[in-house]
Amino acid sequence: MIQMPGKSYSGPFHPLDKEEVELRDRLKEQVEVLGGSIGERNVWHYSELETAADYIRDLFVEYGYSPEVQVFNSGGKMVRNIAVELPGETIPEEIIVVGAHYDSVHGSPGANDNGTGVAAVLELSRLLKDEQLNRTVRFVAFANEEPPFFYSKEMGSQVYAARSREREERIVAMFSLETIGYYSDMPGSQRYPAPFNLFYPDSANFIGFVGNLSSRKLVRRSIDTFRRTTAFPSEGVAAPGWITGIGWSDHLSFWQAGYDAIMVTDTALFRYAHYHSSTDTPDKIDYTRTARVVKGLSHVVTALANER
Repeated sequence: MIQMPGKSYSGPFHPLDKEEVELRDRLKEQVEVLGGSIGERNVWHYSELETAADYIRDLFVEYGYSPEVQVFNSGGKMVRNIAVELPGETIPEEIIVVGAHYDSVHGSPGANDNGTGVAAVLELSRLLKDEQLNRTVRFVAFANEEPPFFYSKEMGSQVYAARSREREERIVAMFSLETIGYYSDMPGSQRYPAPFNLFYPDSANFIGFVGNLSSRKLVRRSIDTFRRTTAFPSEGVAAPGWITGIGWSDHLSFWQAGYDAIMVTDTALFRYAHYHSSTDTPDKIDYTRTARVVKGLSHVVTALANER
């Protein structure tokens, strides 16, 4: 469950290069819009949810895509999943999904949860737009991940994954980018559900790759590429999905549809004091480290898309 290939990075960080500086600034701008200008966005703040959806759609268009919008009913309101596709060159029928939910929990502006994940999906779509990839890559922003929709048929990713299964789409991997923007080097800043506290570091300075046992190979392939290409601390686990925290995001919907899927996360409530609160605001995010993570994820997705 816990033994992963390669070794987590330790040591000083290199200065951001020009591309990474642009990436950092774009991530910051998008999180400030989602978690600041728009703020709380859900079916109780429906106009803000719609504004966020429009913002995401418009950025996808700006980046050269033609978004597909999947509309579904949630408590009498029509909500949207927004997806774009980068077609594969040689095996386009095999699909990699990179997704994040754009709603926030009731009472929170959701800068880290999950403005950071959405910004990462948007920026990965930009970074990979001109790449020639063997497999198809889809970038998806999901509605309705937060309670009371989690585990329900009104969860946006469940609606999306169920349709993919009905269409017999060959999704070979799904990445759920969930709360990826908070880091600390302080000892004791990282907590875990038992028994993982026995095996992992107590400083919240890493990004986590999390999957169930069926997705173990995907976890290992992903963290192996990340560690070979990216000078940033990383930890991985492939554990039974019933363990606390393992299935807490949109990857769960893809497991339920029979697909391999993993969550990439800063571990959320296990390190982030502002989780699901009114203080989850853009000023709490470490945009430089988030940019390093997103750049590393671009290598992970590219390698998986081109893997023979």
